[in-house]
Amino acid sequence: MIELGISTFGETTPLEKTGETYSHEERIRQLVKEIELADSVGLDVYGIGEHHREDFAVSAPEIVLAAGAVNTQHIKLTSAVSILSSMDPVRLYQQYATIDALSNGRAEIMAGRGSFTESFPLFGYDLANYEELFDEKLDMLLRIKDETNLTWQGKHAQTVLNKPVYPRAVQEDFPVWVATGGHVESTVKIAQLGLPIVYAVIGAAPKHFKPLADAYRKIAANEGHPQNRIKVAAHSWGWIADDQSKAVEEYFYPNKQTVDNIAKDRPHWREMTKEDYLRSLSDQGATIVGDPDHVAQKIIHIIETLDLDRFFLHLPVGSLPHEDVLRAIELYGKEVAPRVRTYFENKKKA
Repeated sequence: MIELGISTFGETTPLEKTGETYSHEERIRQLVKEIELADSVGLDVYGIGEHHREDFAVSAPEIVLAAGAVNTQHIKLTSAVSILSSMDPVRLYQQYATIDALSNGRAEIMAGRGSFTESFPLFGYDLANYEELFDEKLDMLLRIKDETNLTWQGKHAQTVLNKPVYPRAVQEDFPVWVATGGHVESTVKIAQLGLPIVYAVIGAAPKHFKPLADAYRKIAANEGHPQNRIKVAAHSWGWIADDQSKAVEEYFYPNKQTVDNIAKDRPHWREMTKEDYLRSLSDQGATIVGDPDHVAQKIIHIIETLDLDRFFLHLPVGSLPHEDVLRAIELYGKEVAPRVRTYFENKKKA
């Protein structure tokens, strides 16, 4: 069955009605409550992304996920993403193996190159080595995952000679997913490695990612990778409220704050207009906003279009009052997820 979950970056942008901004420490505490609620309403996975910017609260998702592991029972806990290029793969594995212990086998790593680059100068890495860093460190992480004693001849990473890496993960085949914005080269590399893939479907309509998802499956199968490892997930921005028009209206401001902040640093982005926003909510866009029935139908559409194994609703993008976020999570787990699951259960029986 399809897994349904939430991804978040712990955004800290001004609230529309008050102009106030949640502090980083307050937002981090909120995230733990959100994980616990997502677990209690039956969602399958919760992911937190790593950033090193003022408008995102979380630079160390593994610590927040560890806190969330303690009082949850079922939900899987993953980074979304860990910026592997600027991390030590040994330390990354140890951190998530520790979460795996705390959660009794519910931790995962989602590795990515990082669409934001603040971590590279912060940790002393050269952006000129952007691709090489990721490829080498991913190979190293997979070696650590599969072998207790590590031997590694590093170019950008350290050289290690037959040293054990502890603790070991509870899960024998510890899950490592790889995220991509939809580049062909990334898709091919991930498929050749036989790793599950996550597409960030946040711009174009889902149908534009279908050739990539189909190519990923074909290449991975041709490489001889087992079917249970060939998995596709997607992450899309979204929001849920009891009323359709209310959801559409209240989500514009926080969404615009985030997009406008990103546009300051990226020449190919522009500040969001209301027209841009409404277009993103249409069938030509990937943003999923509305009441439970509308959101469920749009999630079903993206799952069917890409034949997904897992879907993340990035909730929210930009800051909304925390009580509204908790209500959105409740609606997702209690009303949206059952609609989606029932649809696919009935389709399987037909």
